[in-house]
Amino acid sequence: MHWSDHINGEEMEPISYQYRFSFESGREEIFDIRLDAKNLDALDPLTEEPPEWTHLDKNKCSHCPLDSLKVRFCPLARRLVPLVQRMGDVTSIDNVDVTVKLDERTVTRTATAQRGLSSLMGIITATSGCPHTVFFKPMARFHLPFANTDETLYRAASMYMLGQYYRWQAGKSVDLELEGLLKFYSQVAGVNKGIANRLRAEQREDSTVNAIVLLDMFVKSMPVMISETLDELKPLFQPYIDAESIL
Repeated sequence: MHWSDHINGEEMEPISYQYRFSFESGREEIFDIRLDAKNLDALDPLTEEPPEWTHLDKNKCSHCPLDSLKVRFCPLARRLVPLVQRMGDVTSIDNVDVTVKLDERTVTRTATAQRGLSSLMGIITATSGCPHTVFFKPMARFHLPFANTDETLYRAASMYMLGQYYRWQAGKSVDLELEGLLKFYSQVAGVNKGIANRLRAEQREDSTVNAIVLLDMFVKSMPVMISETLDELKPLFQPYIDAESIL
């Protein structure tokens, strides 16, 4: 069902993504993710008795705005429980065939376990309910599995500028320098560090931790890469720059 169906008065069906990990041993692990089509909140049920490492005060992120007197569990850690429990024995360099089903497409790729898990974690992180990752929900809605650096930076910058358009429509201040986007990524870097510390404390195999580290490497290099990438992309937009008017 498309977004236009909602405009025509029909209720939108949940957005569904599926990640299938097929190992050389014949083992398969399937992760189905269902998201509310309107606000991208995760719809999949949470484990009733979360493990100790998901408690908010357990290796809590230094910049976490949540009050442990009101929120008992880290929302992101709790969403990661199924992945950690089922993939916690997998090592980073294990080769795996990853099949991703989303919308009307299926993407298949052979990759290391940490690369496949990193792609899956991107969706989970953005839609987990963590206050620092909520700004990346639009990227989860238009998820691009195994996106390269240029693709990710283009999507991130486009997402942010569309957000500024909606702020302008609402009569609020706008940021055309992408300073807020850099701040978002800085906050996510802190979240990645906190989650990695939680998992290390559990002495898990390195695939889940390294998947986060892989995400974090991109996040930390974002300030330099985005400037370079936008300069490289600028010639593509020369028609916009040269036009006297686009009306």
